[in-house]
Amino acid sequence: MKNYRVGIVGATGMVGQRFILLLQNHPWFEIVALAASASSAGKPYREAVGTRWAFDTPIPETVADMTVMDAADVEAVAAKVDFVFCAVNMDKAATRAMEEEYARHEVPVVSNNSACRKLEDVPMVIPEINAAHIEVIPTQRKRLGTKRGFIAVKPNCSIQSYVPALTPLLDFEPTEVMVCTYQAISGAGKTFRTWPEMVDNVIPYIGGEEEKSETEPMKIWGKVENGVIVNAAKPVISAQCLRVACSDGHMAAVSVRFKSKPSEDEIKARWSDYETEAQRLSLPSAPKPFLQYFDDLTRPQTRLDRDFERGFGISIGRLREDPILDYRFVCLSHNTVRGAAGGAILTAELLCAKGYI
Repeated sequence: MKNYRVGIVGATGMVGQRFILLLQNHPWFEIVALAASASSAGKPYREAVGTRWAFDTPIPETVADMTVMDAADVEAVAAKVDFVFCAVNMDKAATRAMEEEYARHEVPVVSNNSACRKLEDVPMVIPEINAAHIEVIPTQRKRLGTKRGFIAVKPNCSIQSYVPALTPLLDFEPTEVMVCTYQAISGAGKTFRTWPEMVDNVIPYIGGEEEKSETEPMKIWGKVENGVIVNAAKPVISAQCLRVACSDGHMAAVSVRFKSKPSEDEIKARWSDYETEAQRLSLPSAPKPFLQYFDDLTRPQTRLDRDFERGFGISIGRLREDPILDYRFVCLSHNTVRGAAGGAILTAELLCAKGYI
């Protein structure tokens, strides 16, 4: 596999920082451009980030002195890269406009942002679940008038634990899902140092999160028809999303009803045997295995299990019968690895392996 020249647009934010850490020593991808707002442009990266560096691991020396470019100078960034990751902090209209401008400059965009997620010709990908959705890219290129440029996105971090757990069970036809997510503060781009109000606290509201948690799985489980993605109709999902005093890791408590109720052993076997395109292609970041189940009733635990398979794997536990629906269980994902930068990197690996980049 050849090496790809990679840019990070929105490099100074927490997700941009996570991209930098995860791309250290990547076998396919080399960071050649860092871009951010005009206020950061022209500065060495370490100066542009300053005290906002969110991790205990220091800034890698390979990028610390790299001059930050202006993300709005699309032509200059485009001249340096084969594709970009996008993690900007702008409103949706401005984000979509910027991402489409990069695409029209023939730069593939793999986005962490939500601005384009609802577009029927933009694949929203969890590579282990709906790799086939990248087949809509030719339709999108026609709309944008591009030969090489396009936008692919990864879904919201809140769905990354329970959608992987439900997907191997879809042939049992789940009809109703109740989910409550307990989401870490890094999902808001915060640490306890920058958000001391979250210490010893729970906030029962995260703006826009419940709507995304209820609707985005339907696109993930949808089908490609006539060159676009048609959303699934079932199951119906009811979600509540809470911000909890945890640095990293999103946990979900799930209850589900099936049209054809499986046994507990059948569910556990599906989780144990689930193999995906990402593993078959031997993508560098693909977790092996994707899913793990704990018989220990006290697991998964956020601090112990969020780093399973380097943060790319999903942990599940506490499967048992539910007195209202059929079954309930809990699951856990690392929100800034699997749920953000890492999920985008894995998607980029898929796009490269399939020849779209």
